[in-house]
Amino acid sequence: MTRKLQNIINKISPAFAIAAILLLWQLLSAGGIIPKFMLPSPSEVVEAFIGDFTLLMAHARTTLAEAFLGLTCGILLGFFVAVLMDRFLIAYKAIYPVLIITQTVPTVAIAPLLVLWLGYGILPKITLIIITSFFPITIGLLDGFRAADKDALNLLRAMGASKFQSFLHIKLPGAIPHFFSSLRISVSYSIIGAVVAEWLGGFSGLGVYMTRVRKSYSYDKMFAVIFFISFISLLLMFGVTMLQKAVTPWDREEKPDNILRGNLKYNKRKR
Repeated sequence: MTRKLQNIINKISPAFAIAAILLLWQLLSAGGIIPKFMLPSPSEVVEAFIGDFTLLMAHARTTLAEAFLGLTCGILLGFFVAVLMDRFLIAYKAIYPVLIITQTVPTVAIAPLLVLWLGYGILPKITLIIITSFFPITIGLLDGFRAADKDALNLLRAMGASKFQSFLHIKLPGAIPHFFSSLRISVSYSIIGAVVAEWLGGFSGLGVYMTRVRKSYSYDKMFAVIFFISFISLLLMFGVTMLQKAVTPWDREEKPDNILRGNLKYNKRKR
């Protein structure tokens, strides 16, 4: 009973923390302690979201389309580069430093150049999303390939399996959990990359919407779109987690509670 109560408390405690922050925010704004032009109240943010719901959905479709295309290209590029680096040592030594360098340059600095080179269409946005999203995929897959069971690889090699067969049956299945862990990061990066690219040029998208409401000093709408972007990112990350559970049913980690119960039962039997 105590354990069940503890589990319930652990599940609802984040909701209570968020509710407490929102309540304090509302009280500070309603009491005039913080000026509304600096920090609009949560109720005003919700009203702004409801008032511009149709417009936000239209802009969100553009951002999600850009994120999906860029993420798909980033996954394909990351997979290709990871396989290449795993297969050839010279490719690893040549490409890995370049990958690190690409992540040290701020995306805000790259975005204006991409707009200058590629125009105001969808191409610079997709390019920026690819740059920001393929790195986690590449590193995650590469770590997964290198973490393959050496004994299993030696066994297949002794049985006459080719390198492609060893990759297909040992390395690739073993790298799937690493891939999904990286995909959760890349999904959030793809949304952020799309919004950053839309800040600097575009005709529609949540980044364009943010630029317009900022110039009109509509900070309630600014907070509304910020929370909306965060919600989309969290929803996509949750979707990746559900997809991982469906694709890899064998990769279920044992819960700490089950481990504790097993240890208690073992100790009782030992006594």
